[in-house]
Amino acid sequence: MASEMTAAKRRRLERAGWKVGNARSFLELKDAESTLVELRLALSKEFRALRARNGLSQGQVAALLESSQSRVAKMESADVSVSLDLLLRGLISLGASRRDLAKAITD
Repeated sequence: MASEMTAAKRRRLERAGWKVGNARSFLELKDAESTLVELRLALSKEFRALRARNGLSQGQVAALLESSQSRVAKMESADVSVSLDLLLRGLISLGASRRDLAKAITD
């Protein structure tokens, strides 16, 4: 999901005294919790990309969803206050098919 850190950058950070890891180990997430975080991130990323491909502003999407621009911004940033139901409804409202949703969560 997230961009991978280069080996050189990792070595530089470790030499500088930084501890390098991932969100799962830092937050001590269980498998199910980690999967849920990854799922939320993937759907949010797809939502943002689909909005951009459709040439819509956050405000326009908010009107489509009968929501607010700030809520759309939270949807795009994978904010935990946004339900997966709203995220899926938003994706479908922007034209995502079941196949698109499956691809988003398996890539």
